[in-house]
Amino acid sequence: MSPTIIITIISLSLLALVSAVILYFVAQKFKVIEDPRIDQIQEVLPAANCGGCGFAGCRNFAEELVKSESFEGLNCPVGGSDVMGAAAKILGREAPVVDPLVAVLLCNGTPEFRPRTSKYNGAADCRISNSLFAGETDCSYGCMGLGDCVRACAFDAMYMDSVTELPVIIDDKCVACGACVKACPRNLIELRKKAKKDRKIYVACSNCDKGGPARRACKVACTACTKCFKVCEFGAITIENNLAYIDAKKCTFCRKCVTECPTNSIIELNFPPRKVKAEAQGEAVNG
Repeated sequence: MSPTIIITIISLSLLALVSAVILYFVAQKFKVIEDPRIDQIQEVLPAANCGGCGFAGCRNFAEELVKSESFEGLNCPVGGSDVMGAAAKILGREAPVVDPLVAVLLCNGTPEFRPRTSKYNGAADCRISNSLFAGETDCSYGCMGLGDCVRACAFDAMYMDSVTELPVIIDDKCVACGACVKACPRNLIELRKKAKKDRKIYVACSNCDKGGPARRACKVACTACTKCFKVCEFGAITIENNLAYIDAKKCTFCRKCVTECPTNSIIELNFPPRKVKAEAQGEAVNG
């Protein structure tokens, strides 16, 4: 072997050795020691990576839980209280109790109640359709029925009803991740407090037009007549922008507003049949 080759090999070896030493000290200087509890919390999270917690993924949420001093404003809607309790146990904290939520559709404008007055032949996308025109009916606030919310749901908790042309939410599968809420360009989906036996009372309308135009566009539109507001003894109902709204946290499910509503825009779900009053029964018998 010639002396030139030997010198070259030795020079390269020394250069590699020096580089390795420099890289070692740089790595030691700037190394980041990750909290092992992040991995532990990530293991108890549902790995849905749905973003319902407000973070890009479960890993980011785990990092935030470890970094934060409390669980204030932090919740995994998919895992619920069980998962948050497990995460709190790892961190030696106590998880606050967060009421579970469920999505509801604030529109009941089926073809029966809200007749079609025009036809849309563009892309089957709610956002595109909403940006182009008011919709196929005279209600510019109602559901467009093109299924953006259904496509956004990663939990198969929604489907389009071919008869009503409205999305249907399957309560048992809904995890309240909020993806459908973000997908709807008309803000027709709300996450409400999930009550026992999945009972719900809410105004299934978002039409902010005055009573006459709203009713002409849809037979079950809220006309802001204030009858529900007046009958509610618990301050759960407010009227704003020609529209009634029921606060799920204040509603006691007395159901008085439902029968008071002249347009049937207030929906009650999963309640037992109403009891027939004795007087009415007597009249029926005598009549």
